[in-house]
Amino acid sequence: MAFEGLTEKLSAAFQRLRSKGRLTPNDVKEAMREIRLALLEADVSYKVVKDFVKVVTDRCVGTDVLEGLNPAQMVVKVVNEELTAMMGGENQKINMASNGPTIVMLVGLQGAGKTTNGAKLAGYFKKTQNKRPLLVACDVYRPAAIKQLEVVGGQLDIPVFQMGQDDPVKIAKAGLRWAEQHGNDMVFLDTAGRLHVDETLMEELQNIKAELHPSEILLVVDAMTGQDAVNAAQSFNEWLDIDGVMLSKLDGDARGGAALSVKAVTGKPIKFIGVGEKLDQIEPFHPGRMASRILGMGDVLSLIEKAEQAIDQKKAAELEERLRQNKFTLTDFYEQLSQIKNMGSLQDIMGMLPGMGGMKDLQVDEKALTRVEAIILSMTPQERENPQILGSSRKRRIAAGSGTKVEDVNRLLKQFGDMQKMMKQFSGKAAGKKLKKLQKMGGFPGFPGM
Repeated sequence: MAFEGLTEKLSAAFQRLRSKGRLTPNDVKEAMREIRLALLEADVSYKVVKDFVKVVTDRCVGTDVLEGLNPAQMVVKVVNEELTAMMGGENQKINMASNGPTIVMLVGLQGAGKTTNGAKLAGYFKKTQNKRPLLVACDVYRPAAIKQLEVVGGQLDIPVFQMGQDDPVKIAKAGLRWAEQHGNDMVFLDTAGRLHVDETLMEELQNIKAELHPSEILLVVDAMTGQDAVNAAQSFNEWLDIDGVMLSKLDGDARGGAALSVKAVTGKPIKFIGVGEKLDQIEPFHPGRMASRILGMGDVLSLIEKAEQAIDQKKAAELEERLRQNKFTLTDFYEQLSQIKNMGSLQDIMGMLPGMGGMKDLQVDEKALTRVEAIILSMTPQERENPQILGSSRKRRIAAGSGTKVEDVNRLLKQFGDMQKMMKQFSGKAAGKKLKKLQKMGGFPGFPGM
């Protein structure tokens, strides 16, 4: 995930401040020097870093900070507030039309992920706001662009309007008419990109803008291109006066500087971020939450939202009833693992927990859940319901079927047995209170954090 290196360096700088107790102006300036270097290494714009460090230093050397009860914490608080302000302050929403379909015009360079992320965005509004989006294929130059849009649209069950290699302005106008006739309340225009900003591309985009008057012009930029992403954002903004930015590939090996620079350089907010390759891995951008994650303070609100989206409420209610009746089985356990996997990478989930983001030695075995799932799926339904019938021959068969060792099967059964013993304490009428007590204790034995 982006910002890992920045989080590590900032955490080290703050730790040195905490070890000093009382702070002097020189202590603050030394910390600011480390923060400046960390931001520059993260590929944040030099001017942005310079302005940021000056503002933070001016605030931190004031008497309110240095003479406070815990000056090191006050410095962290100031850095957090200024990082949040630098990225835009608060989440900015997509502009919605008051009459007729909302037109979202997606622009950007080739390779930024316009087509995929446009579909992700349409899927997000369909799922979270019950919108009826339409994808319109206005990229008539890139080979297979139309086919790609049809594929991702089909995976999300979103209709795609296309007219082959026709004029992009005519396609956009026809797509809007089709949406009005078929009750689509959001129209996403997937426009053409280039390998670089050029006059021909911009004139075509300006023509589409002039004809359709989109509610939102959203620029898709690749976070992994660092300052090139910020430069592209500046150019597109000068030509088109964009409304916002969607930052793609923030889950990759990116230093994250684009997220910290783009608002300060262009004045336009980041509205959404792409956090994975799957079509549901898109999130609204919250500057305050991102600042907390960068500083290793976690992002509990986003974690809760991920859980709400991933967890089947009906199955959760059924599981609660089974817990009350002391009927928790390996089948139930498998379903819980599947829902946890739907929340995304375990490493990213751990990074959202307060205090975990800055732990450089934190390693999460992403394959552990896959191995457990394979073992459970290699069992028969009867074995999942009654694991006590598993003898040595059955265990050998399960290990062979799951590509694991008998020791792995035994370890899972031991951990599950410990969990079942714990579950017996939660059956009956007092289950609710006991479950809350379990949550405070940190989860189930053998399965930390679950």
